[in-house]
Amino acid sequence: MENIIISLPDSLRVFVEEQLRLGNYSNASEYFSLLVQQDQQRQAKQRLETMLIEGIESGTAEPMTAQDWDQIRQAVREGVAQNQEKNQG
Repeated sequence: MENIIISLPDSLRVFVEEQLRLGNYSNASEYFSLLVQQDQQRQAKQRLETMLIEGIESGTAEPMTAQDWDQIRQAVREGVAQNQEKNQG
């Protein structure tokens, strides 16, 4: 694990120290790790919402055909094969 040095203005440093004093977190590292995880989750949710909206706005849905599923399976097989080649090489 690597260390990151973070400089905070006094008002934010006092806030973090208060969170630690209240017993909400065992140390500043735990507090900042949780903040980063929450931001990752927020961004992932935002990306998902964007993709869902794009899907909704993309037009009328059409039923999947057997050919569509065959193409999806083939693309997955090719992707797996490429990953295996990368891992072996």
